[in-house]
Amino acid sequence: MLQIGDVLVSLDVVEREFVCNLSACRGACCIEGDAGAPITEEEHALLKTLLPEVWDDLTPAAREVIRAQGVAYVDEEGDLVTSIVNGKDCVFTCYGEDGMCMCAIEKAFREGRISFYKPLSCHLYPVRISRYPSFTAVNYHRWKICKAAEVLGRKEVVKVYRFLREPLIRCFGQEWYDELDGAAEAYLQQKERGEL
Repeated sequence: MLQIGDVLVSLDVVEREFVCNLSACRGACCIEGDAGAPITEEEHALLKTLLPEVWDDLTPAAREVIRAQGVAYVDEEGDLVTSIVNGKDCVFTCYGEDGMCMCAIEKAFREGRISFYKPLSCHLYPVRISRYPSFTAVNYHRWKICKAAEVLGRKEVVKVYRFLREPLIRCFGQEWYDELDGAAEAYLQQKERGEL
């Protein structure tokens, strides 16, 4: 575990490699699982505000779910998450002409229609953030659908924390990330020299 301020970073985030491989997974993280993406109350309010901008990109089934229960719900673990269709697909999933899943929020952002990129938990994946009264934990979440991303990460030699530079800065700030980067490099060098 590396500690940066009051944030504990799992060594998996530093040691493991990862690069999203959309051509292999086809955006499966948007349509697999038994709950939606974790969001904050602020993101919930923002998603409701942005809904008209992405409405036409959503599937008919997603529109029905949103009409019935809104853009989010509280799951079995008590977390606020995006609503899902048929017990798995995020309501904000849309599909490209090639059938690849994509996030309607991110699509609208890239097209310049909105200024919000996407929920932070999505941007940070495969890292999950857990907040506790005295510290925050940053953990690597392994999921079989991301196996191709692990393979590509090893091939390109990109550590998880480096792949997630932008969302980690979004979450914790540039100064925190720079400190993590330095601590991770020192740790990896020590490990390579057999000092750990």
